[in-house]
Amino acid sequence: MKLKMTLSALTIAVLSGCASTASNTSADVQAAYNSINAGQLAQHIKTLASDEFGGRAPSSKGEELTLAYLSEQFKALGYQPGNGDSFFQEVPLVSIEADSNMTLDIGGKAYQYKKDMVMGTSRISPLESIKDSELVFVGYGVNAPEYNWNDYEGIDVKGKTVVMLVNDPGFATKDESMFTGEAMTYYGRWTYKFEEASRQGAAGAIIVHETAPASYPWSVVENSWSGEQFGFQKANNNMDRVAVEGWVTVDVAKELFEKAGLNFDTAKTNAAKGAYNVDMGDLTASVTVKSKIKTSISYNFIATLPGSEKPDEHVIYSAHWDHLGTDKNRKGDQIYNGAHDNATGTGGMIEVAEAFAKLPNRPNRSMTFLAVTAEEQGLLGSKFYAANPVIPANKTVANINMDSLNLLGKVKDISVVGIGKSSLDGMLADAAQAQGRVVSGDPKPASGGYYRSDHFAFANMGVPAMYAGGGTEAFDEQTADYRKRMSLVLRGCYHQPCDRYRDEWDLSGAVQDLQLFYQVGYDISQQQDWPTWNETSEFQRK
Repeated sequence: MKLKMTLSALTIAVLSGCASTASNTSADVQAAYNSINAGQLAQHIKTLASDEFGGRAPSSKGEELTLAYLSEQFKALGYQPGNGDSFFQEVPLVSIEADSNMTLDIGGKAYQYKKDMVMGTSRISPLESIKDSELVFVGYGVNAPEYNWNDYEGIDVKGKTVVMLVNDPGFATKDESMFTGEAMTYYGRWTYKFEEASRQGAAGAIIVHETAPASYPWSVVENSWSGEQFGFQKANNNMDRVAVEGWVTVDVAKELFEKAGLNFDTAKTNAAKGAYNVDMGDLTASVTVKSKIKTSISYNFIATLPGSEKPDEHVIYSAHWDHLGTDKNRKGDQIYNGAHDNATGTGGMIEVAEAFAKLPNRPNRSMTFLAVTAEEQGLLGSKFYAANPVIPANKTVANINMDSLNLLGKVKDISVVGIGKSSLDGMLADAAQAQGRVVSGDPKPASGGYYRSDHFAFANMGVPAMYAGGGTEAFDEQTADYRKRMSLVLRGCYHQPCDRYRDEWDLSGAVQDLQLFYQVGYDISQQQDWPTWNETSEFQRK
């Protein structure tokens, strides 16, 4: 899918209702645009992803250093604290760290932590377990009335352990009439599956990992869902969640289905045809999860450049500053530096903020920059912000999110995750046209990217939110060769200690995108009308 804009920028401005007189000349706007550069971006990434920052885990020394760095940078640019007289918003968290000395016992075999499975709990409890809990396969674990689909129909799973597939049926079938075809819905996300299993009264919930539908390898499960897991503490200590939740490898799943007298591939095929569940014979599961519980305060960072004409209306740029921290139990390199994910986005946010600060006159609307915590723990910082917004939704004009910038060099297009949801696509296309680029579709619709980063919280608030970056068409042959080499490195280092800054990174593509994000934000600030959701979007303003 390609989206090309044929109207001139002037025509677009008139149709959008832009103010007839601009506070900055086109040369001013262009000079600020050109100020975004690879050298400064690289320095921000190097600092944030340095060993000194220890992987930027929430509530760690790395958080202190990160917040101090952000404060220093934004103060130097002349930004004001975004939360009253503070740059920070408190985010109360609880960490649950499961003891790795556990086994999952099913059918007379003890499955090993990390090698075969990863189990844990969301309950605020030092000891949780399931004992001889009957296994039930519930297909994709989806209860979606709007799609006339309920994998729990006709069964009672109270006290039982549900086993389910990752993603949703549309991915398996590629049928556009089933859910949204290959593009993952929220029903395909692991967070939803555990939530629904809890609503159904299950004692345990197990997701079968497969690399293609999950969009990441088993190593990501090993690293991301072991160690400290952060969450919110509800009044009931999260006792409404299943006692034990986790993942097993697909090889383990196949073995379990065989023990139950079932065939995994056949059950998987049936699960994609329609709502499906089946008892797994006499198989039962037992596991004990011992956890260390700690409460802590982490922080979202928020800074504002007040607008000249409408300071109470805000365009919010977002990025998550956190990563996975340091695993002292790991052999070799113990630091998850998180250079790509997401020192690039956090550093890019500083670059865009500096561009606005260089304008001789401030944009009409306020430009606010929000760096959120605990994204890697399930979008917790942005979820908390959405539940406790510093800037009300009816004063938030739009959100532009930056997560894992393009490190693969210049491209002729720009990818939009969740394309077709709002009028922001057209504004991005107009800005891209000035770079000689076109807007292309979502490069990985099956991964459900629109539900996996911090813009999702803004979308749920009804705020048009854009998540874009990179592209698929290399600028030239030399860049294409570089992309082939570096894309393998980036893919292999996702949520791994090898996600470190590399001198060989080509940041020119990241600069391209940051310039677009700056331009779109400036355009939003100057136009009279607010961006809107398209009629087919599920995120209309209330």
